[in-house]
Amino acid sequence: MFKFFYLLLVALVLFVAVALAIAATRPKVFRIERRASMRASPDQIVTELVDFHRWQAWSPWEKLDPKIQRTFSGTPIGVGSAYAWQGTGKVGAGRMEIRSVDSLKVTIQLDFLKPFKAHNVAEFTLAPQGDSTELAWVMHGPQPLIGRVMGLFFNMDKLIGKDFEAGLANLKAQVEKS
Repeated sequence: MFKFFYLLLVALVLFVAVALAIAATRPKVFRIERRASMRASPDQIVTELVDFHRWQAWSPWEKLDPKIQRTFSGTPIGVGSAYAWQGTGKVGAGRMEIRSVDSLKVTIQLDFLKPFKAHNVAEFTLAPQGDSTELAWVMHGPQPLIGRVMGLFFNMDKLIGKDFEAGLANLKAQVEKS
């Protein structure tokens, strides 16, 4: 019986060592991007992006936790506007602050506090195309070793990307109805 547990322990240690070695070779930064075309002007879309009060209508995470506590601070809209949230479930806790705005790009500092700490950047880039606008939603940031290990077992691009796709579809519906 002792030999079985010893072999099991050796196999477990080898598995962890191999997983860490493979994870160490993965990129130290991540980037998730999704795009959607919307029949709206860049100004209409930017109006939705620079006012965190409007995010409740289209953000894919807003409806995950009905007890979410929201705090708005800084300027009412645009650069310096901040939004913090504290959830009781899937949404965790964090803070966003708009760092830059121009007619074709909005950049947001995105800091997650729970369920894990992470400091990322979200960018919304707009490209006018006739009577439509293509909107690219990108999130990027450092990927520590634990994130690279998790990436061996979970496809974070697919997991988070589906939320981006839902958010873009919601935003498209929002701007196209106005």
